Amino acid sequence: MKNSRRIFLKNMARGSAVLAVGGLGHSFGAKSYNRIIGANDRIHMAVIGCNGRGGAMAPIFAKQENTEVIFICDVDQIARQKGIEAVLKTGKDAPKGENDFRKILANTDVDAVYIATPDHWHAPATILCCAAGKHVYVEKPLSHNPREGELAIAAARKYNRVVQMGSQRRSWELLTEGIHALHEGIIGKIHMAKCWYTNNRKSIGVGKIVPVPSNLDYELWQGPAPRRPYKDNLIHYNWHWFWHWGTGEALNNGTHEVDVARWGLGVDYPLSVNSTGGRYFYQDDWQTPDTQLITYNCPEATVLWEGRSCNGYKTEGRDRGVLFYGEKGSLLTGHNGYNVYDEKGKLLKEIKSNAVIDGRNTASPNEGLDAVHIANFLSSVRLSKRPNADVETGYKSTLWVQLGNIAQRVGHTLHIDQSNGHIQNDQQAMQYWGREYEKGWEPKL
Repeated sequence: MKNSRRIFLKNMARGSAVLAVGGLGHSFGAKSYNRIIGANDRIHMAVIGCNGRGGAMAPIFAKQENTEVIFICDVDQIARQKGIEAVLKTGKDAPKGENDFRKILANTDVDAVYIATPDHWHAPATILCCAAGKHVYVEKPLSHNPREGELAIAAARKYNRVVQMGSQRRSWELLTEGIHALHEGIIGKIHMAKCWYTNNRKSIGVGKIVPVPSNLDYELWQGPAPRRPYKDNLIHYNWHWFWHWGTGEALNNGTHEVDVARWGLGVDYPLSVNSTGGRYFYQDDWQTPDTQLITYNCPEATVLWEGRSCNGYKTEGRDRGVLFYGEKGSLLTGHNGYNVYDEKGKLLKEIKSNAVIDGRNTASPNEGLDAVHIANFLSSVRLSKRPNADVETGYKSTLWVQLGNIAQRVGHTLHIDQSNGHIQNDQQAMQYWGREYEKGWEPKL
């Protein structure tokens, strides 16, 4: 953990081409991961995880030109069938269903995978897929913890795979225009960026240990995470609020806004990170903060992220967004547009999108805007180029919010090494850089 990321990646690149997770090992030769897809070739996709977000994204992938979803993978039989039916409704052929996605990795027909599993599976699945020669579109956050993010970068680079994180705002045309305007100095030097997310989530109650439903492979659902008994308030969404599997609202939604702030500022890592907040609204099993304020000190600016899971009052009239404050005025970003104000708050420019967007929709806020990010991924695969939200870009933005959660958990400010994003001189905080794994499930390159 003391080595720089550069040394870390160099060492990882010397590793074996064998990767094993959960007792299922795969060894892949050059033919299985060096296939070059031509500009006009059909891309065959596998979708992993399709109860919520994956169920909405599978048909969007299926609708893309020269693209076919040939596998739907989910540990829940009911969710798996929902994913298959969603693809069928697009008029395409029915994909094959599979419980264990690892069984399809040796299938040379699969070119790329889309990963919408719970957070604790994101990086381990990405690493496995890269080692098997598959390109990857993985939902945010890239990883459950920073070390996994480093491993994901190493896997993408070692096997020369395209890995796109689901920071779809990186592909939105009008928002990109607004970020370029920032970089060109439309509001002068930026001194602060404020990010926020709001919702009205209800209590998850106190779970009871009950038998695992017959439709669910709970052993595989847990995967890399050390084993815990099944409770009736965990699956399919409430795992977000348990540190063991999830990463809280900060990474569940804050990753998007913090990514935009980092993009606008052009900053790789903050100098220091502090977080305050807690679980205030209900007394239940929810562990992560429902109210949180993360403060990032950067070389020439401050970045704030405000998360309110249980109070839906909008900020600046929006359920989520980013507001940049500069020496010549301010720029407010929306879902796919932006407003420019002078230093007194007078509106100078308003760029609107016609898209109807629901920022609190956990499946798909807007199909068209999801599709442009998917199109960027597929184009990157065909052209062998880095996508808009490349794995390293995704790692840095994910890391910012992970650092906020670490600061929250240790209760003090973190100081960050500008060369690699690591936490400096803080053994207590660095305990959260990685995690413990179920024996035999450790992700390895």
